[in-house]
Amino acid sequence: MNVCEPASAEPEEQYLRTLLLIGRPGMLSDSLIFAIQREFPRLSVKQVNSLEQVFTIFEPPVTLILVEASFLRKAQELSLQIHGYHPAAFTAVIEPESRHHRLSFSDISATNLIRGVLPMNLKLDVWLSVIRLMLRGGEYFPSAMLLAHVQDKAAQRPGVPLQAAGAEETSDLTQREMEVLELVSRGLQNKAIAAELGLSEHTVKIHLHNIISKLHAHNRTGAAAWFRDHQNRKPNPSAPN
Repeated sequence: MNVCEPASAEPEEQYLRTLLLIGRPGMLSDSLIFAIQREFPRLSVKQVNSLEQVFTIFEPPVTLILVEASFLRKAQELSLQIHGYHPAAFTAVIEPESRHHRLSFSDISATNLIRGVLPMNLKLDVWLSVIRLMLRGGEYFPSAMLLAHVQDKAAQRPGVPLQAAGAEETSDLTQREMEVLELVSRGLQNKAIAAELGLSEHTVKIHLHNIISKLHAHNRTGAAAWFRDHQNRKPNPSAPN
């Protein structure tokens, strides 16, 4: 990530909402915090070094909570208390860059607190876009994490190789369901998909429910990850033999 040097933040009274960081000092560098404040000038960035410090009413209210991965287990145990103090906050975990400490989707789905993952290996503009998405309540999970989860689930189906499972599931999807799934994989929400395909939003929801059931996916993000993996595994007709 390339960022500018830190500068002074705006006066406290101008802030409208708070981003709360839970983790050890330095979990985000000063330059990254400055990049956040430059991108979101009405956002106050606060950091606490223990879970006990979370149980405070912040002003302005907390909109987004980012939890360091090493604090995840304790945060899960205290999820009800955290939600009680910050009911409007979207909570995500920061995924470390080190491959030896990567999180799995199972780690995340085991709690009702964490609703997204903020990877630290993204380009700065993409990284800030993920924060923007989370500030608006949108979920984000790294595609590699979702693909690994989908592949693990497929591998657990006895007697069905992973490649065969993908082919079988593809044949179960109708053409319209594939169209819906392709738009889901591009990040479109139900309302936008409905407008794109000339369908009602209710019909899109039904298609999406059927897609998730047929693919044995956990949710729409898992189905989207399956679609991207399926597209990547398709033979390229223009490739040389």
